[in-house]
Amino acid sequence: MTRLSFALLQRVTGYQQMQHELSTLLQGEWYAHVNQRDYAGKWDVMPLRCAAEYLPQHPVLQSFAVHSGSDWRNLPQLAQSPALAEFINSFPHPLKSVRLMRLHPGAEIKPHRDAGLSLEAGEARLHLCLQTNPGMEFRVNQQLVPMQEGELWYINADQTHSVYNKGNSSRINLVLDCQATTTLKEQLYAAGEPA
Repeated sequence: MTRLSFALLQRVTGYQQMQHELSTLLQGEWYAHVNQRDYAGKWDVMPLRCAAEYLPQHPVLQSFAVHSGSDWRNLPQLAQSPALAEFINSFPHPLKSVRLMRLHPGAEIKPHRDAGLSLEAGEARLHLCLQTNPGMEFRVNQQLVPMQEGELWYINADQTHSVYNKGNSSRINLVLDCQATTTLKEQLYAAGEPA
């Protein structure tokens, strides 16, 4: 079976309500991405779900501790977004970490890999694009991912990937880390990489 670099899982109906709720979430606390060697400009995150052991910890740990624990819980800030909460709570595959990630205009996520975040390793990183612009370039293995608002994409984060926001507005994605179930793998391999 070929290793997927990326694939469109689905177009999400009702994502416009999630976009509307962003205005409230944007007023909350966002935290700079911790891996500062892998980006230039401003890239920040709002944690929405984390391992239970990190509930009493600083939000930075809630945002980036994606490989720990087996008990995952929604965070209080999710209560400000009923549509996002419904999407997360009804997600058909076992969820781990969930967060909003915002890449500001002019910012660049440099080419890097996140070891073990692939279907083959039993993990899936999914991106639901909530806000983008025509100047966005998201690449996996140097291939452009044609991500549009309201689309849920699988990204093989174990392969080299990079993002550059050449536009005038922030890109905001809901990033979900989940268990790569047999059903999810079948859906993604059936979708394949877009031509």
